[in-house]
Amino acid sequence: MDIKELYEIFSEHPEVTTDSRNCPAGALFFALKGSSFNGNLFASQALTSGAAYAIVDEADVIPAEGDKRYILVPDVLKTLQALAHCHRKQFHGPVIEITGTNGKTTTKELLTAVLSKKYNVLSTLGNLNNHIGVPKTLLRIKPFFHHIAVVETGANHPGEIAFLANIVDPDCGLITNVGRAHLEGFGSFKGVCQTKGELYDYLRKKNGGFIFLNTDNPYLQEMAQGLVTLNYGEPGNGEKMVEGEVVGCNPFLTLRWRKGHTGTWHITETHLIGAYNLQNALAAACAGIRYGVTENDITEALSAYIPKNDRSELRITPRNRLVVDAYNANPSSMTEAIKNFSLITGEHKMVILGDMKELGSASEEEHQKIIDMLQQQEDVEMVWLVGENFMQTKSPFRCFTDVEEVKKELAGHPLSGHLILIKGSNGTRLYQLPELL
Repeated sequence: MDIKELYEIFSEHPEVTTDSRNCPAGALFFALKGSSFNGNLFASQALTSGAAYAIVDEADVIPAEGDKRYILVPDVLKTLQALAHCHRKQFHGPVIEITGTNGKTTTKELLTAVLSKKYNVLSTLGNLNNHIGVPKTLLRIKPFFHHIAVVETGANHPGEIAFLANIVDPDCGLITNVGRAHLEGFGSFKGVCQTKGELYDYLRKKNGGFIFLNTDNPYLQEMAQGLVTLNYGEPGNGEKMVEGEVVGCNPFLTLRWRKGHTGTWHITETHLIGAYNLQNALAAACAGIRYGVTENDITEALSAYIPKNDRSELRITPRNRLVVDAYNANPSSMTEAIKNFSLITGEHKMVILGDMKELGSASEEEHQKIIDMLQQQEDVEMVWLVGENFMQTKSPFRCFTDVEEVKKELAGHPLSGHLILIKGSNGTRLYQLPELL
């Protein structure tokens, strides 16, 4: 069956699932395979659960007597991606693709909040930003309902952003920043820039393509040469569509922003922790201005947005105040988190940091830099480090092998009256700690 035929079926059954345990009635089940699972083996279960069709790539799972509900294709994943691209081509509203080392998901959420003041916006759920999540996002577009799509894309190897951009076919793009993350896959910081820059490369070839550009970032400015740019950043450094600056950050970010360099200032009190979120908020404001959202609505949207998913959250428990940023960590985001924590007033300040993953040969050096930085934080009374990488540093601080050791310590010696920063890569599972604090 070719993609055109499959798309006709999708038009009648416009819901897609890859989980046989969650098959809405009439959905299309795509039997994906991975290193530890094979969706083909669950195709029958999916059909029994209510799926209208099962797309498989192993003929032996189809009953010998035949069953028209099974659709055999050469490769289920490639078929899912091709179907998503086909569906995207039926959508004629703007498609904004976002990538970057840090802040992708928060920026995506802020853009969605701002643009939703005027439009029906389809955006990536959570951080489903890979070769499976991106196609599933595109297949959720309702061409006659949605006006704009905001699609987050991530990568940890060269070529991935180029691959995803070819599926997404964005009209415009936004790279939040570039930093030293996933060095094990990218090889170097230069590799990070080249891979994230694949989004810019795609838009250079796109008729009418343009980007939202953070002009305060010299790496992005250099990468953006030859592109049509809509600029945002702090005051100075050339003409901008939107400019703004931090007013306060204790604990939440308060900023002021304006359209151009002569517009009216808008004071915006956010629910975001971290001065580093200024650029994410300005990016959203820039997109709002570009697509005709009023300045008052932009300010209202930025003020109302409440972060979730362990990103830049302030949580108040019966015993402590927690700054929770435990979804991901790399050298640049870890550094910014510590800097911002120094701006927050509180008694008995404590830091719990988990390993930064996927840094390859740079791991020892980068973890030691964080230790050196922590030793300069005079207002931090206590530091706990979690993971094998931190344990290998020259550190005066207490180290734990893993989060389970930390949980045991907290069970025997509960903490109270502290302001605590929790930051680490998702693999360290520090997101399990807030409920114990």
